[in-house]
Amino acid sequence: MKYLEGFRTREIKLLPDERGFFAEIARIDWKDFLESDSIEQCNLSHSYRNVVRAWHKHLRGQVDYFCVLHGAVKICAYDDTNGKLAEVIANSRKLTVVRVPGKYWHGTKTLTRTSLTLYWVNKLYDYKNPNEQRRPWNDQTIVPTEINGKKDDPRVGLPYNWHHPTNK
Repeated sequence: MKYLEGFRTREIKLLPDERGFFAEIARIDWKDFLESDSIEQCNLSHSYRNVVRAWHKHLRGQVDYFCVLHGAVKICAYDDTNGKLAEVIANSRKLTVVRVPGKYWHGTKTLTRTSLTLYWVNKLYDYKNPNEQRRPWNDQTIVPTEINGKKDDPRVGLPYNWHHPTNK
């Protein structure tokens, strides 16, 4: 699937045994995925159905990595220089890490009753000088010119609606 430059996903391999399973979520030698990033902070987010946490972007090179541990979450990134939008559904039944370069406006929406998302970043959060800009979750100026590389998506040319079904 075609995404924004630097925005990518990596399916996580589960190694099951009689105790449960083990999975590597990130490794420093995954250069094709991490590029030259290093992890400086790890966070956990719990959300209820239909909660939208958007839009924001990072101004000083931050990259976010998301892994949904419980439930299902829509993760989007929007490039306001060309109107391209990347949209994926990540869920706990098929563990995937989603890489979002912070230069893109991005956010999430919980699709199930609850979600639990582990996310980590390559820049430490600065409480005194936060590395982010924010827009309202329903900002009408976010109007995709294409979604996941498709210009014929019926949502193209309209303000992005977090509550519109992805596959309709």
